[in-house]
Amino acid sequence: MGRLAGRVALITGASQGIGAAIAARFAAEGAHVALCARRAEPLEARAAAIRASGGSVSQRAFDVADHAALADFVATTAAQHGRLDVLVNNAPSVTYSAIVDMTPESFRKDFEVNVNSAFVATREAFKVMLPAQRGSIINISSINGLLGLGNMSAYGAAKAALIHFTKCAAMEGARANVRVNAIAPGVINTPATVAGFAGPYADWGKKIASQVPMGRFGEAHEIAGVALFLASDDSAYVTATCISADGGKAAELVVPPP
Repeated sequence: MGRLAGRVALITGASQGIGAAIAARFAAEGAHVALCARRAEPLEARAAAIRASGGSVSQRAFDVADHAALADFVATTAAQHGRLDVLVNNAPSVTYSAIVDMTPESFRKDFEVNVNSAFVATREAFKVMLPAQRGSIINISSINGLLGLGNMSAYGAAKAALIHFTKCAAMEGARANVRVNAIAPGVINTPATVAGFAGPYADWGKKIASQVPMGRFGEAHEIAGVALFLASDDSAYVTATCISADGGKAAELVVPPP
């Protein structure tokens, strides 16, 4: 415990799922966590749970696609605490649609949230981290940014772009000891995943899980563990890296049995 003691970490999309798990883990490790998400009620509930556990937390509800609000949240958090040590760009937008049925607006939406918001938050974080000569930025990408999947072209392309943005940002931050890395989760048991594979889709979910080399979906706390490694000094020489946390799925060459 205490691997992030005294540090300030800002996490987007933190009301549930992976973002909430990262927030809880970072707070337990001693960080002050500044959280944002679109929905005020679940965000306030998440912050209350962290406070009840003895953690230090602040929060603000807004959509990260509002880039002015996002920039202000990053800058204000850093100013209030006199530092910003960790930024986690987690807030997602997922469009599920065949290309022939998709509008340009829907395609752009996934980029606005998954890529453009990460750029804006990183830009503002750099203004604090580069002069301070320290910092860790963690971008939550996806296995969809590494492998192609039908009906996920907008989300997959955006997450792939986020991985490459991670590498470019890492090059700009490296000499100032500001590290930028990405995590590419596979299918994780978040509330959205549970809802998506409920009812008539339950068997489909079980089939997908059975095709993961480890035979199951991941848990949000397992992604939080990877994020903690990247946020802490344990990864002091790690930058420009994308860590797959997918039970081995992205590494598997699938062939039919003999």
